[in-house]
Amino acid sequence: MHQNSSVMKTSAKIVVSISLLLFLSLPFPAFSARPKCNSQDKKVLLQIKAALNNPYHLASWNPEEDCCTWYAMECDRNNGRVKALTIFSGNISGQIPPAVGDLPYLETLVFRKLTNLHGQIPSAITKLTRLRDLTLSWTNLSGPVPSFLSQLKSLTYLDLSFNDLTGSIPPSLSQLPNLEEIHLDRNKLTGSIPESFGHWAGKTPNIFLSHNQLTGPVPASLGSLNFPSTIDLSRNKLVGDVSFLFGRSKTVLFIDLSRNLFEFDLSKVQFPVNLTNLDLNHNRIFGSLPQGLTRLNLQFLNVSYNRLCGKIPRGGDLQRFDQYSYFHNRCLCGAPLSPCK
Repeated sequence: MHQNSSVMKTSAKIVVSISLLLFLSLPFPAFSARPKCNSQDKKVLLQIKAALNNPYHLASWNPEEDCCTWYAMECDRNNGRVKALTIFSGNISGQIPPAVGDLPYLETLVFRKLTNLHGQIPSAITKLTRLRDLTLSWTNLSGPVPSFLSQLKSLTYLDLSFNDLTGSIPPSLSQLPNLEEIHLDRNKLTGSIPESFGHWAGKTPNIFLSHNQLTGPVPASLGSLNFPSTIDLSRNKLVGDVSFLFGRSKTVLFIDLSRNLFEFDLSKVQFPVNLTNLDLNHNRIFGSLPQGLTRLNLQFLNVSYNRLCGKIPRGGDLQRFDQYSYFHNRCLCGAPLSPCK
């Protein structure tokens, strides 16, 4: 009887072992290998590397290895297609290779902090119909902001900041239906802000246009927009009344209009209730500081170098800022400045 029991136990163990082996041999997503990099995408990446003079920064781009393991790029886990190319902070010379347009599944394209990258933005980028993030910043790219960028209908984020781009802002950029943020700041752009920037095809994006040479008045159509968080027009040569950018019902958090030639009566402005950062320094703004400023939870305020007058209202955060937030006005007084006479 004891012998039969031992045989039964041994048989049971064998059955369990065989069952486990059979289970492990079945196809199961958790154990399946990721697809390798698409061979055509790999070929294009090697063309890009060659066009950039085979930089050390891309030394991991070894044709003998799966390109999904290479540095500065990412593959889709499901199909092995290249979905992100992010080249930044490397010693790379040359121009953006037109071959980047031959990566049809690309969603993110970044060339950033590459000071020896020069030339113009290639039109081949328009072939990237899935592109959501285009960042070409901190380089020596020159030429115009191309109007053909309006063809990238999937784009949600456009950053062309810190370059040497010249010419005017193409009105067609407002046709991008999914754009959430646009950075054209720190270039050498001239002309006016397009009227079309008051009429976006989709939602209103955050707009960064600072540190250019833009001139003329800001289109009144921007007054109907509700910026999600930010509008930055600072350090240009813009003129006129931009009080229409404010309003109690607006959701904007950051407004920077500093170092322009804006001229309007600040005492008549109603501020967005959630406004946290307001920079108006170095303009021609007149009037007094409205009491409404005391109701804001301000983290930053600068109204210096204007033509403001009257007593700084007491309350809120206004006395928390030092004199440099207020000085060089016509006749502002009261804490933190000198007492009013």
